[in-house]
Formats: sequence, structure tokens, C-alpha cells
Amino acid sequence: MADTLIKVDLNGSAYDNDKIHNRWHPDIPIVEWVSPGDDFIIETVDWTGGQIKNDDDASDVRDVDLSQVHFLSGPVGVKGAEPGDLMVVEFLDVGAFQDSMWGFNGFFSKKNGGGFLDNHFPEAQKSIWDFKGMFTQSRHVPGVSWAGLIHPGLIGCLPDHKMLAEWNTREKALYDTDPNRVPALATLPYAPTAHMGRMQGDAKDKAASEGARTVPPREHGGNCDIKDLSRGSVCYFPVYVPGGGLSMGDLHFSQGDGEITFCGAIEMAGWLHLRVNLIKGGMAKYGIKNPIFKPSPIKPTYNDYLIFEGISVDEGGKQHYLDVHIAYRQACLNAIEYLKKFGYSGAQAYAILGTAPVQGHISGVVDIPNACATLWLPTEIFDFDVMPGADGPKKFIDGSIQVPLAPDL
Repeated sequence: MADTLIKVDLNGSAYDNDKIHNRWHPDIPIVEWVSPGDDFIIETVDWTGGQIKNDDDASDVRDVDLSQVHFLSGPVGVKGAEPGDLMVVEFLDVGAFQDSMWGFNGFFSKKNGGGFLDNHFPEAQKSIWDFKGMFTQSRHVPGVSWAGLIHPGLIGCLPDHKMLAEWNTREKALYDTDPNRVPALATLPYAPTAHMGRMQGDAKDKAASEGARTVPPREHGGNCDIKDLSRGSVCYFPVYVPGGGLSMGDLHFSQGDGEITFCGAIEMAGWLHLRVNLIKGGMAKYGIKNPIFKPSPIKPTYNDYLIFEGISVDEGGKQHYLDVHIAYRQACLNAIEYLKKFGYSGAQAYAILGTAPVQGHISGVVDIPNACATLWLPTEIFDFDVMPGADGPKKFIDGSIQVPLAPDL
């Protein structure tokens, strides 16, 4: 059996585990070393470090301290890895802990994090999802069930000092264009809640003050939220520091493309079984700037979809030029309005789009002035017929069952 290199305690604080960190910085010490060809198991806490509870109160989502996230297990070093190499990471298996067979989805308050549709859903809400083998259901969102595809939302290698400085410079420049925006345009370094693994003393304090937050994806990978990175996937990560420094976390049981709820997917604690190898000089050989990957051959199989279109015209009727972000937002809003006709609240419909294996596609970016984005909703996840018909929609859902809404402050 493969060795478990990093173990976690779901009843303890992530800050007490020196094999966990929550910032990107080249000086974070590597906590375990492996050789090319080795396979091993890594355990992870959920991305908030246990701040969200399995209950019917969304106050924890409303009050979550987002300056702490994400808590990542690692870094793991690969012997012989040098800057310019590609680290090849095979996903042999991934799963949930037997004593933690549940996950959560939520919408952050617009005042604390926001989300893709925060103008439409500005208050904190959450739903709890129970795992039953490979399937999931929620007491807060009835009438749906689907097979999960567990994957890490966040995985990547440590940056070097030059890359870290580039990240911080460009993100600070964006932030400074509208520093009072809510939510913020970027999450900047923040030392008070930084967990820098095994770093100590003045070196830790300096690194904490400049360590990059883990919120966005970047050139090294990071928080890409690609739902097809599961059993059988292979990732090719650029190496920037000796050993590479591979870290991971933010496991999801299931997710829709785009992770549109931000506290998105069905968040969970769990474990990954990985194998690593190296391609020496692989970045130059293959012209790699950002990671590339081979998707999992295993995926929830749904053959029937209802597809919703969106175009580059915003909610106020303003025309935009080939704006894919606005087009996908309109596709999502169109799907939510449709599901409301069957008795779902807007929040329940939004939760479905963030957690079910929906597909998002950029369908057209050349027909000026409108980009066309589409959201593919699998109809087979519903316990009832959601296809349109001459008789109109029937309300199959009891509207009294709601996603928990946080009480007022």
C-alpha cells in the first residue's frame, strides 16, 4: 500500500499542522520528499479548514474568514526536479473520509467574498449534501441526485521569487483601479492569517507579508476548479523551484463548469492517491506556460441535456462587445428562471448549477457584437420531467424547503 505522507485531523485546527499552508511563497519548506515514479497518499481538510458545519444555519458561510483560505497540504518535493522541468502528476484515486461523508455548497455575502451572481444573490446561503456511495443528495435541494466526480479544485507547484513578485505587482495594480470595490478586484497579501507551514521567526513574518493568496488560478496551476481532474487524470505542472513543491487541497465531490457559486461545487475533506514523474526541460520542449492535463476517463454519464443560451447583453439591456463573462452569466440566469417554474427557489436553482455536473461552453466569439455562451443542464439528474411541453411546467418541488439563509447581522 502507498504511504500516507500527509495526514490531517478534522477535529483540530489547520494552523496546528505544519504540513499545511495557505499562501504561495517559494520559501515555504518542502515537508515530504519523493522520487520520480513514487506513489503516495495526501490527506486534505476542506478549503476553509472546518469553518463550515453540517447544519441548517448559514451564519458560518456569512461569517467565514476568507483571509484564511485555501488550506493546502504540502509542499511535496520531487527529487531531481529543477526549474524548467514539467512535473507529471497522475491521479490514481481520490475519495472522502469514511467518517465525513458530506459536503457543503454556499453563496457568500456580497460584503464578504461575493460570487458570480452576487448582484442577484447578495446574502449568504448554504446547502448540505450527503454522500451515498458515488451519489449525492441534499435535504435543502430536493428532487435531484447525481453521481459525483471527486477532484481537487486547487493543485500546483510553488512559484519562484520572480513569479511571486509579478503576481503581486499586477494584482495590486488591478486592485488600485477601484480599491473600495465590494467585493474586491483582487485578494492581496495579508500576513495576520497566513499559515506558512514550517517557517519560523523573521523569515516567516517576511514571507507572510508577501505570500500570494490562493484564490485565483495562475501560471503554476492553483485554484483552477477543473471538474475533470479525477481518477485517471494526468497533469503536467511547470516547475519553478528546486523540488517543485507540489501542494493541493479544496476537494470537490461534484461541480458544475464555472463553479459559479464561488463557495462552489460540493466542498469536502478527503484524500488523493498520486504518482509523480518528471519531464526534464519539459517547459521549453513543449512550450508550456500554464499547466496542461489529460482528463479523467471516468465521468458521470448523462446523455440528455437542456441547453440554455446567453449573449453579451447584460441584465439592464446594455450591449457589450463579445463579452463571454456576461454571456455565461445570462445563460446561468436563464437556467435559474426556468427551474423556478418547477417550484425551486432561485437559491435552490443556483445551488444546482454550482454543484451538478453541468457543462459550460463558449459557443461563439466571432459574431459581433454578441458572444454566445451555453450552459448544458443534464435532465437525468431530476426526479421529474423538466423538458418544456404544451401543458406547461408542473411544480414538483415543495417551496417550503429552502437553502438556509443567514440571519441578519
